[in-house]
Amino acid sequence: MAAIPSARAQAVQLLGQVLGQGRLMSDAMSGHAWEALAPADKAAAQRLAMEVLRNLDRCDRVLKPHLRKNPPLFVRNVLRLGALELCSGGAAHGVVNEAVQMVGADRKTQTMKGMVNAVLRKVAEDGPAHWAKLRAPRLARWLRDPLVAAWGPHSVAAMEAAHLAGAPLDLTAKCDPQALADATGGALLPTGSVRLAQAGQVSALPGFEAGEWWVQDAAAALPARLLGDVAGLSVLDMCAAPGGKTMQLAAAGARVTALDLSEHRMARVAENLARTGLAAQIVVGDALDHQGAYDAILLDAPCSATGTIRRHPDLPHAKQGEGISELIGIQGAMIDHALTLLAPGGRLVFCTCSLIPDEGECQIEEALARHEGLRVLRPEAPGLDEAWRSDEGGLRLRPDFWADRGGMDGFYMAVLHKPA
Repeated sequence: MAAIPSARAQAVQLLGQVLGQGRLMSDAMSGHAWEALAPADKAAAQRLAMEVLRNLDRCDRVLKPHLRKNPPLFVRNVLRLGALELCSGGAAHGVVNEAVQMVGADRKTQTMKGMVNAVLRKVAEDGPAHWAKLRAPRLARWLRDPLVAAWGPHSVAAMEAAHLAGAPLDLTAKCDPQALADATGGALLPTGSVRLAQAGQVSALPGFEAGEWWVQDAAAALPARLLGDVAGLSVLDMCAAPGGKTMQLAAAGARVTALDLSEHRMARVAENLARTGLAAQIVVGDALDHQGAYDAILLDAPCSATGTIRRHPDLPHAKQGEGISELIGIQGAMIDHALTLLAPGGRLVFCTCSLIPDEGECQIEEALARHEGLRVLRPEAPGLDEAWRSDEGGLRLRPDFWADRGGMDGFYMAVLHKPA
């Protein structure tokens, strides 16, 4: 029987798939080796891999003085993980020994055991001091350049600091946010989400089994709230998975149709609805082919997801910006189709978890030009900051906003009114 890999070994395998194969972490966390890990080891492997990805530039800068040339990717990732742990207070004995064992266990790299040992011993001595002086890692050029053009270098540097800090856990309450904050020891945010700085195991939190809440970033919880009072209305959640917005709408009393192309992801929506005791009609299908008539529509369109990097540091490493032009075209087509499904006088909330204006502000400007009589309504919801309002009438949220509270995902959202 093959030995079950350690959390460190599995973290290195995850890094290899992200950095070597361009796979997202969510796709890489599969297979027999991953499933064989104990839950605690899975959590540790994921945490270690994500921290290396958040700090990749720092890891490489700490290692560079001790390397004559770049070793193969597998060895480089072993060294990166070792550097991260050593510079974060890890015990040198355990970190270095397991790194040497990992390299030695592979026939292709076993001759590099001595080099790995020597490099990490040196990092253990001088790495922490070097690490402390390094700036927050910069985004990849494919993303950083357009963001600097849109928001300026100082704002992008603040976003990069937010990405490095990671993200706390945000919860949306089914009924009473203050009661949820009291029960979990979380902080009630101005917009109504509950934030936990140290969450631990999510399923062990009070109210999980009873379905009193679900995990949802504070920024992602806003679009559904922008629809206002939806009690009794027929509402289409046009790209519903993983279901947070569907549950918000159902909890607010709407008759919700949850639509998404992915059968697998919609199974998760069904599970979440069952846990929370909420109801929605679940439809698996292409949003551009869907037919019906609705009082209100929430369109969380497919996008580059560049606003979620604080939670998904693998994204800018696994992707190189490919496919964004196609996504922009799909977003525009979805807005146009959604308007055909919307009753006259109805509201459409369009949103994307993107930092790129072409996937947000520009989409609304172009939709207004295409559709006579279409208007942008001023977004209203508790806790909105006036600084979030954008020139064309939507809301622009960024990871560096609420920096003193732990930041938020990057999001764009706007409320469109169809003429009566």
